[in-house]
Amino acid sequence: MADNRPLEPDQRKQLINLQRRMLLRGGLTLGAVSMLTGCNLQDGDSVDRALWAMSRWNDRVQAWLFSGDKLAQTYRPDQITRPFRFNAFYPEYNVPEIDVPNYRLEVSGKVAKPASWTLEQLQRLPQDDQITRLICIEGWSAIGHWRGVPLRTLLQQVGADTHARYVGFKCDDRYYSSLDMATALHPQTILALEFDGKPLPPDYGYPLRLRVPTKLGFKNAKHIAAIFVTDQNPGGYWEDQGYNWFSGI
Repeated sequence: MADNRPLEPDQRKQLINLQRRMLLRGGLTLGAVSMLTGCNLQDGDSVDRALWAMSRWNDRVQAWLFSGDKLAQTYRPDQITRPFRFNAFYPEYNVPEIDVPNYRLEVSGKVAKPASWTLEQLQRLPQDDQITRLICIEGWSAIGHWRGVPLRTLLQQVGADTHARYVGFKCDDRYYSSLDMATALHPQTILALEFDGKPLPPDYGYPLRLRVPTKLGFKNAKHIAAIFVTDQNPGGYWEDQGYNWFSGI
């Protein structure tokens, strides 16, 4: 019979730490694992430091391999997944309600023209369509049809310093994430305003979400409220809990 008694605080902390280490270990390359030879994998903080160091090493390798010219695979309309799966760090009934008439996208940081953008202003910018696959770290994927503003177009509009290292995202559902600048400028990285030919539904990130088919699904932030350009790594909701930051596919 399963023991359903709640965990004590110390037990819960140990479980979280174990899950984090397993997650970090699972994301290491073979070369990174080999560098852990001789480490006592039960050795608390020293193991955490080693695993985080290897995860950052993975980030550097993936960034080096990333090509801004290589496109993610695209698909035909008849290959679209319907219904498209909902995913978030909360249940579907907790999808946030957005005050659309007063919605503004705040753009700041290392940009020449910090500004607040309305949905109408975003809709007047050039738009791109794509039918691409979202790949979730949980092991499932789904193909969707997205339309929106290329992120690099918005960055050009605000005079972003494209030599800065990161673009960060803050969301109305308390989520946050970030991209390396090369991925932010990738031609398939868009700020989606539509899904399957209609305004973006609340479940999929209304009114604005990041769609970046060269990354795993958790990098595709929804309900975006603010974008900022920076040289300091902003981290991310899952990244700060142990997910690999670069997470390219």
